[in-house]
Amino acid sequence: MPQPDHISALGVPDPATLDDDLKAIWAKCVEKLGFVPNVYSALSFRPQRLRNFMAAYNEIMLSPSGLSKLEREMVAVVVSSANRCYYCLVAHGAAVRKLSGDPELGEMLAFNYRVAKLPVRQRVMLDFAWKLTTELHLIDEADREALRAQGLTNEDIFDLAETVALFNLSNRMAAATDMMPNKEYHRADR
Repeated sequence: MPQPDHISALGVPDPATLDDDLKAIWAKCVEKLGFVPNVYSALSFRPQRLRNFMAAYNEIMLSPSGLSKLEREMVAVVVSSANRCYYCLVAHGAAVRKLSGDPELGEMLAFNYRVAKLPVRQRVMLDFAWKLTTELHLIDEADREALRAQGLTNEDIFDLAETVALFNLSNRMAAATDMMPNKEYHRADR
């Protein structure tokens, strides 16, 4: 049974009505990916907020960090698993498959990251991401010390927390709008 055909339960603006800078981003996405990520279309109701989201996403997920791109994508999947966010599980699960070269890792992280055979550093990071998402009131110095014991600096811990926060925000927007992932993500890197 296929997923629903809509991008968002709220609809999306006609791409022809977007500002020129966003049209250029759409064209670049089609050129590089073969499609425009549905998150862009769904968030284009508020063009400046979309720009802000893209800037924050690019800064958090792509800028230099002590956390690798794969580790940040793994965090995205684990946070999205805790929140049961269909869009992000599918989209970021595909990114994990691509970055890791492992066709099973994305699903392991999505269903129960604890079954994946991960280095201790990554396990501790994902434990922190899960706890910050599900029991944020219980985060304390022992959690930060566990990360430091695995070599994370204070800057790395900040980057980790910011990644967790970004996906808690995006998961809630995806759920509120019933955002559907691009079908291409389902087939990617299998």
